[in-house]
Amino acid sequence: MSMTTYEYRVRDNAGKVVKGRIDADNKSLVATRLREMGYLPIEIKATSALDLHRDIRIPGLSDRVNLKEISVMSRQLATMVASGLTLVRAIAVLSAQVESKPLRTVLVAVRSDVEHGSSFSAALAKHPKVFDRLYVSMVRAGEVGGQLDVVLLKLASSIEKRVELRSKVRSAFTYPVVVVCVVVLVITAMMLFVVPTFKHLYGSLHGTLPLPTRIVIGISSVVASVWALAVVAVVAGVVLAARWWVSTEKGRLTWDRVRLRAPVFGPLMLKVGLSRMLATLATLLSSGVGIIESLEMAADNVSNRIVSNAARGAIVGVRDGRSLASALAEHPVVPPMVLQMVETGEESGAVSDMLEKVAQFYDNEIDATVGSLTSLLEPALIVFMGICIGAIVISLYLPMFDYVKLLQPS
Repeated sequence: MSMTTYEYRVRDNAGKVVKGRIDADNKSLVATRLREMGYLPIEIKATSALDLHRDIRIPGLSDRVNLKEISVMSRQLATMVASGLTLVRAIAVLSAQVESKPLRTVLVAVRSDVEHGSSFSAALAKHPKVFDRLYVSMVRAGEVGGQLDVVLLKLASSIEKRVELRSKVRSAFTYPVVVVCVVVLVITAMMLFVVPTFKHLYGSLHGTLPLPTRIVIGISSVVASVWALAVVAVVAGVVLAARWWVSTEKGRLTWDRVRLRAPVFGPLMLKVGLSRMLATLATLLSSGVGIIESLEMAADNVSNRIVSNAARGAIVGVRDGRSLASALAEHPVVPPMVLQMVETGEESGAVSDMLEKVAQFYDNEIDATVGSLTSLLEPALIVFMGICIGAIVISLYLPMFDYVKLLQPS
């Protein structure tokens, strides 16, 4: 028998009205659970079966928890733990307040595990799709060191920076992709609806059309024919084959190497990878996680295999007793400035602080790069769009300039 979702309004210890939802078998159990959380129930009602707020379950989408929700949850949990609430009580309050149903379901399960004697990190580890290895390891370090609230705040800040970084990178790539898609759609529409009109017009005339006009009409004929479907099928097959190849280890390495060597976006991708790796290392080391485990998780946390392999390769050198700077120096992808800062941090005993400063430096560089790319690409893409559409229009109107000759018998 499935549980019913109940909406409630309660007052907390400060007299503030709190709203939320909770799943239970009946209204009495909801009231009991809310009182156990320290709330005074005001109103409890079952949600209607036709309630538009009910979640539509879409596998792979509806059950996803985004990073922003985890960040907010971590910050709230840190505040409650620092205020003296027990971990179980804090998780219970969060599970009652959180708006995301998938996250609420996970928190209810985590609370149950903690109540039955499991550690908080072990309970989180049962939900790898929500809490990754980095999150679990930092929570474990916080539990061991008795600084769970501090670690949770660091996690919240780290996740917020990751979300911000992802947003910046997307903004750099979104505009050119949108413009190219618009150009393709406009050109396709012209080939299907505009060019055939001119083709019919020029078909009644005698004479030879200019070469650009013939090329455009020929392309239009191909696009409007069944051959277009064959071309689309071939392109789709190539794309699927490329995606499969990139999913292999060798293909992914080659693709990531090509991306780093790209003339415009390559330096940006390198800065993003280095910032992610260094920020992760700084957060883990400052939380008390060992250097080997920190390097492993930093490598897992970077999407570019070339940068990831630099962190993973440094593990061998560190295990052999070498310094982190010396181990990273074997990988050309790591800039000399990073090596010098890491070496300075090792000499002064403040490696995590130096790593955080370098990561912040690259974040600032990413800001500047995204800003310059946007200012440069915007006019360039507008010119590109104008050239593509203008070339088609001019090609179609070229015969008009020689209209008299086309009317004469050949």
